[in-house]
Amino acid sequence: MIKHANMLKDDKSYKALNLSKDYVSLFEDGVRSKEESGNYEWWYSDFKLEDGSSLVIVFYTAPIVGSSKFKPHVSLNYIRNDGLEVRNMVYANNDYSLSRKKCDVRIKNCYIIGDLKNYEIKYEDENVRCLLTLKASTPSWRPHTGKIMFSNNKFFSWLPSVPEGKVEGSIEVNGKQYQLKGTGYHDHNWGNIPMFFLMHHWYWGRGKIGDYVFINSYITANKKHNYDEIPIFMLAKDGKIVADNAENYLNYKELDYEYDEVTKHSFAKKIVYEYQKDNEKYVITYLKEDSLERQGMETQLNKIQYVGAYLIGLRGSYHRVIGTINLKHYIDDNLVEDISSKGIWEQMYFGKDRILESKD
Repeated sequence: MIKHANMLKDDKSYKALNLSKDYVSLFEDGVRSKEESGNYEWWYSDFKLEDGSSLVIVFYTAPIVGSSKFKPHVSLNYIRNDGLEVRNMVYANNDYSLSRKKCDVRIKNCYIIGDLKNYEIKYEDENVRCLLTLKASTPSWRPHTGKIMFSNNKFFSWLPSVPEGKVEGSIEVNGKQYQLKGTGYHDHNWGNIPMFFLMHHWYWGRGKIGDYVFINSYITANKKHNYDEIPIFMLAKDGKIVADNAENYLNYKELDYEYDEVTKHSFAKKIVYEYQKDNEKYVITYLKEDSLERQGMETQLNKIQYVGAYLIGLRGSYHRVIGTINLKHYIDDNLVEDISSKGIWEQMYFGKDRILESKD
């Protein structure tokens, strides 16, 4: 069967992209796109903090929805257990710099600078000032070349620069300071056409359970690309990759759907990634407990964009949840490890709800 969306993994692609199969190079976390409309790029970092708070900081060259017109900006989302929620933005105008040699992105008074092992991240606006250091405990990794090719030379690329690391720092909100300590994650994404022209939806999660670090994703292309599925699975223990060949060894299931009134999409309350190679099997199960963030397409587009998007079948939404993630490890069908942890994962939707459509 011919696939219409493919993760590049042949020798020719590695050579053309100047990539190694064995390691990630410093330049890969530098800017990879051109400063023109249609291209977009972002450097994403999220942090799970010891006090139960969560923090997400993202540096963008362009919006990931709409026209993807070049417009550097930074977002910060900070949510505390005491009810404090901060969702702020900084726009660059012409005050920015982007390095192609390594991760060195500066937008106004904000920056992210790092070398795949150690990062410094700063966010600053009129009311919020945040300064963090992130130290990797798991090496950089990518699924093959990290580049997913679609028709007409359109693509989406993804690099988990820091699958897991230790974070320390502080954040000041309206004059009140909070100390931050916990675990963090950093990745880098770029493409040459807005994602809704390529993808229908995805689930994505990452975390740490015991000595294991994992990144799991399941991407479904849009109808034009035959709803092709792209599985991604990485599992590391004590800083070493133990499983990452999703195409050959992964069995994926979505179970127990519920319809969400805010996003207007069904969400699988249970997701199972079952990875078996030879006599060894790992099963990672996500069980949703509560929603952290829910946005419909209308919050991301102006009225004209929204009407146009709706007429061509787009139904964009974002749903971020928290719950329990369980990992089971089997050898010769014998359960040797069974561990769980709280975790955060997301669903991103661009098209119509396929679960509802299948019931019509």
